[in-house]
Amino acid sequence: MHPMLNTAVKAARRAATVINRASFDLDRITISEKNHNDFVTDIDQASEQAIVETLLKAYPDHAILAEESGASKNLNDESENVWIIDPIDGTTNFLHGYPNFCISIALQQKGVITNALVYDPVRNDLFTATKGAGAYLNDKRIRVSSKDRIGKALLASGHGPDPRALAEYLRMYETVASRCHGVRSGGSAALELANVAAGRIDGYFEKGLKVWDIAAGALLVTEAGGIVGEFNGESDYLHKGDIIAAGPKVFGAMVPLLAAFA
Repeated sequence: MHPMLNTAVKAARRAATVINRASFDLDRITISEKNHNDFVTDIDQASEQAIVETLLKAYPDHAILAEESGASKNLNDESENVWIIDPIDGTTNFLHGYPNFCISIALQQKGVITNALVYDPVRNDLFTATKGAGAYLNDKRIRVSSKDRIGKALLASGHGPDPRALAEYLRMYETVASRCHGVRSGGSAALELANVAAGRIDGYFEKGLKVWDIAAGALLVTEAGGIVGEFNGESDYLHKGDIIAAGPKVFGAMVPLLAAFA
C-alpha cells in the first residue's frame, strides 16, 4: 500500500473509533442544521479533527479541504498535496441509526486524485485505491460489474437536501428507472461509488454533489475499470458535482438518458 494511503487508513480507523463510540448513544449527539435538511453533528467535527490531526502529524506541510472545517490556510492553486475529507458521508443516516455511512479521504497531488479511501465502519469494509495500481476491498482486488446493457443493471442515485432539486430528481428517476432493473438510494455518495467499484451495483448517478463526496469514490471506480463522467459524458465532474459512474457499457447507456439534465 502507498505510504500516504497507509496514513489515511490510520486516520480513518481513528475517526471510526469516534463514530462507533457515539453510535451507542445517538440521543446525546449535538446536532446543528447547516441548511434545510443538511445537518452537522459534533461527531462529524470530532471525526474530522481525528483525521486531520493524523494526516498533519505525518505530513505537516500538506493542505486540507474538509467538509466541516473547509480549506486550510495553506490551500491555494499552487498546493501540491491536498487531502480532501468527508468525515461522515451520510450524516442523516448516522443520526437515525441507519447503518449506511462512511468516511471518505482522497489525496490530490498537483491537481490529480492519486490515492483514495472509503471506509464503512459498520461493516468494517475498507475500500482503497492508488492511481495506476487498482482498487481493493479489504486488500482484495475489485472490479466494476460486467453488465453489458442497462436493462440488466441495478443502479443507485440520490438527491441533496435542497427541496428545489427534488422535482428534477424525480424526472431523472423516472427516465432511468423505466429502463433498468431498479434504482436504489442509500444516502451516501461515497459509499455508492465504492459499491460501483466493487460490482455490488452496476451504476450510479447524482447531481449537486461536493468534491469531498466524490473525490475518493471516483478514483475507486476508475481504478476498478469503470468510467466516471458528467451527465453529458465530459470529465469535469469534481468541479461540476454532477456524476455518472458505471462499467463501460452501462455508462455508455446512461449518458444519453441523462444528458438532457446536464
